[in-house]
Amino acid sequence: MSFPNYNIGILGHVDSGKTTLAKALSQVASTACFDKNPQSKERGITLDLGFSSFTIPYPLHLGTDHEQLLVTLVDCPGHASLLKTVIGGAHIIDTMVLVVDIVKGIQTQTAECLVIGELTCDNLIVVLNKTDLIPVEKREAQVAKMKKKIALTLSKTKFKDTKIIACSAGCKEGIENLVSVISNNAEPRKRDTAGDFVFAVDHCFGIRGQGTIFTGTCLSGAIIVNSTIKISDTKLEKKIKSMQVFHRSVDRVAAGDRAGICVTQFDAKLLERGLVYTGDAVQTVHALVIDLHKVPYYKGSVTSKTKYHVSVGHETVLGRLTFFSVPSQETIFSFEEEYSYHETYPEDDAGCSVFALLELEHPVLCVGDSMVIISRLDIDINSPSCRLAFWGRIQHMYKSATYTSDESLATLRIFKIKEREGLVERMNDEWTVIVKDLFKKETDIDLFTHLNVSLSTGERGRIDGSFGNSGKCKVYVEDGLSEDALTLLDKKKRKEGGGGKVVVKLVFKRFMFDKKKQMLQ
Repeated sequence: MSFPNYNIGILGHVDSGKTTLAKALSQVASTACFDKNPQSKERGITLDLGFSSFTIPYPLHLGTDHEQLLVTLVDCPGHASLLKTVIGGAHIIDTMVLVVDIVKGIQTQTAECLVIGELTCDNLIVVLNKTDLIPVEKREAQVAKMKKKIALTLSKTKFKDTKIIACSAGCKEGIENLVSVISNNAEPRKRDTAGDFVFAVDHCFGIRGQGTIFTGTCLSGAIIVNSTIKISDTKLEKKIKSMQVFHRSVDRVAAGDRAGICVTQFDAKLLERGLVYTGDAVQTVHALVIDLHKVPYYKGSVTSKTKYHVSVGHETVLGRLTFFSVPSQETIFSFEEEYSYHETYPEDDAGCSVFALLELEHPVLCVGDSMVIISRLDIDINSPSCRLAFWGRIQHMYKSATYTSDESLATLRIFKIKEREGLVERMNDEWTVIVKDLFKKETDIDLFTHLNVSLSTGERGRIDGSFGNSGKCKVYVEDGLSEDALTLLDKKKRKEGGGGKVVVKLVFKRFMFDKKKQMLQ
């Protein structure tokens, strides 16, 4: 019998008791859980994602179609240096359990986990752990005080109505109450079981006499035994020999399920993490366009061309960001639009829809419409600063390694506004002036001929070609110079020390990826 699956991520600061809580809740352990990694045992902290499960009666608010709900726990590491592992685990969860050490309260990674929760899921339960460390006579007051603090913090987030539960995972006190809260608030994410099968692999290992096992979570679609799957970017295809869900053999795995998939004749060393899939759902990409949103707690620099850590699923690579926008909110990305380049990220009150071009240092495997989380993991882990900077969803994928040299980028119409200023050196007549300092000596002024300019005295003119070889140009004023301009440029007055300056301003736009470097107005 198969049960619907409900994925709960257990996140929090290092040493807040996450793994102990997972043990207290679990009925079935997987091959990767409870810090089985030798390095985890040696260091005494969680270093990788751990998975375990328990079953509960199917909650009535979800319907009467099933008897039981399988709850999969994703135990995420809490150490600051492992943030990208946490991000990788967060994209597969339906609900987040945020574990807080009741003695220490909210710490740096607690806050970062809360931010990840806001980006990746809609449901949160807060667990105030280690209540046994508080003397019995002070426990009730301390719990009430910490609940009030947490509620105040959550009031500024989308989790303002979150349940806050006190327990001691080590003593298994309050665990039944927590299970009841999980059951009453269970909201499995709606997942698409139609279409191509996509499975996020988090562990890969061989079993002698059986084959190679991929353990992970089905992100979309469904698969049955004997189906053929593609394996990450190895370009290999293998037939599924068997599948299990927490040691229970199954014939079918669907979106949302945590499972192990067995194939034969595949070297487990070729894949640590990645995607297995069918069809063309997964693509190798070298650059992305995403809709961009800034994490409000991030206080670092936000300038274009800066390199950030870009996380898509389990993969994190360095990528360079270019900000651009269109002056209306809630605009869907389109290659038909013209977009304005931004040197710095425009603030949220700018009234525009912001996007970013992410140019990746290394290609990654992507599924269309995936969430992308952008961070600065190079910030000192001992700093209290938030390292999560931006998030967004994929709008377009550049699949060619030569996207910068072929015409791919040229269709992305991002323009920069350019401004130049010069001075009228003298006037030829009432309609023509000679302008200096608008161009350098080596500039090909023919490229600018016929572009419009404005004079500080209010006239509009156009560039009418070069004048000499020193970078000067002629400007024709169609309606003729005004009285003010004529007075300022009068030769006699200038000889006598009178007259004045007339500034000529040229404004044009140039599309960043236009190889012809045309100037438009």
